[in-house]
Amino acid sequence: YRDWSCLLQLFLGIVLAVVVVVTAIFSYYQENKSSRIMESFKKMVPQVATVVRDGEKLSLRAEELVVGDIVEVKGGDRIPADIRIVEASSFKVDNSSLTGESEPQSRTPDCTNENPLETKNLAFFSTNAVEGTARGLVVACGDHTAMGRIAGLVSSLEAGDTPIAKELHHFIKIITGVAVFLGVVFFIIAFILGYHWLDAVVFLIGIIVANVPEGLLATVTVCLTLTAKRMASKNCLVKNLEAVETLGSTSTICSDKTGTLTQNRMTVAHMWFDNQIIESDTTEDQSGIQYDKTSPTFKALARIAYLCNRAVFKQNQENIPVLKREVIGDASEAALLKCMELALGDVKSLQLKSKKVYEVPFNSSNKYQLSIHEWEGSHILVMKGAPERILERCSTITLSGKDVPLDEEKKEAFNEAYLELGGMGERVLGFCDAVLPSDKYPIGYKFDADVENFPIKDLRFVGLISMIDPPRAAVPDAVAKCRSAGIKVIMVTGDHPITAKAIAKSVGIISEG
Repeated sequence: YRDWSCLLQLFLGIVLAVVVVVTAIFSYYQENKSSRIMESFKKMVPQVATVVRDGEKLSLRAEELVVGDIVEVKGGDRIPADIRIVEASSFKVDNSSLTGESEPQSRTPDCTNENPLETKNLAFFSTNAVEGTARGLVVACGDHTAMGRIAGLVSSLEAGDTPIAKELHHFIKIITGVAVFLGVVFFIIAFILGYHWLDAVVFLIGIIVANVPEGLLATVTVCLTLTAKRMASKNCLVKNLEAVETLGSTSTICSDKTGTLTQNRMTVAHMWFDNQIIESDTTEDQSGIQYDKTSPTFKALARIAYLCNRAVFKQNQENIPVLKREVIGDASEAALLKCMELALGDVKSLQLKSKKVYEVPFNSSNKYQLSIHEWEGSHILVMKGAPERILERCSTITLSGKDVPLDEEKKEAFNEAYLELGGMGERVLGFCDAVLPSDKYPIGYKFDADVENFPIKDLRFVGLISMIDPPRAAVPDAVAKCRSAGIKVIMVTGDHPITAKAIAKSVGIISEG
């Protein structure tokens, strides 16, 4: 009997040791996996930067930059440090990694605001250059950059106890109290019954040990690990196992709009031509509404959209779906480029057929962009910009392929369409063109905006195109599930209230009423 008792105790000890080891392995595996994934995020940091030192251009790792270095950046690059712009040519940056909003911001050498976060002569680490070129002076590196300070503030936050940690601590206190109380009671009873004091102490220790829940640690760890693995299969990284249980007590979710609820890519949503609003296809797989691409007016609108466009696809992306291709250029122009690529096919070949001979980039004072191209033995001027600025430069409008005078009735139809599209929270652009007579503007003519030796009035209005950053396909269902679970969903954004309201309605965060 004594041998069996000893073997049983040995077996129990081995089992407990195995449980502790397995639990430790589970915890280590999950923590190590999360750490490796977090380390992989560091690869997103720009690896090299073009630096000018002692008059020579060098390619250095971003972490080797020092304050005072001169760096050069161009469209498609990631800003390697906080820099003050000293030279710029049509330079724009995408600050979405810093602010969450993807609307490109122009950058110039001029200081426009005392607030360093608002001025136009600073570009920040981790943001992307989307257009143009610039040269800048490094003013901050690493942890001293705006992004570095944000990371420092986040990492310095004190982590409070999770709900499960608080409950476990409370449970342990109760068990400890009960165990000690029962141990003391039986210790006293043993003395009263005449047991030797050593036997009474054994009673005390045995009762306290018996009340220790040996399997609690293993059970909790295994359950949390299995839940973390299920979440990992849905692309959700769990860095801290205790955070899994915290999700179970979620009552409110505050979500950013850009890139979280939406696809983080401007997409053509509607077009207005021939006096009707046409809904475009904003679905991720292009399975939505189709429209008539044979209309003469649509062809004219499409021609302006792809000719008056500075955005270009990055190289070697022929086998990638159009909507997933990377584009160098303004987000709105990228949306137009992708829309025309889907509607017409190879846009690059169409652009090459109509050689660009002159261009006036968009600026905040004119609020339009124009370019002039060789076309059918002559030249064609194409222009896009703020709808009201475009309309005031036009005297005719094309309807069903015919040019008619732009009278008050046509202007009223334009205003109604403009207000309707704007009311849906969409960014609206106007489009117009003009065929320049070959006798006055022959091939080889030198166009010059400074002396205005070409017409920018009495043009032909063609139509409107509106764009929006559309919601992700899975978001409405996810919001509905949260609501059914009693979780309140709140959208946090710096967008215009009309745009925010339109997106919130489309994903079900707010109801139609």
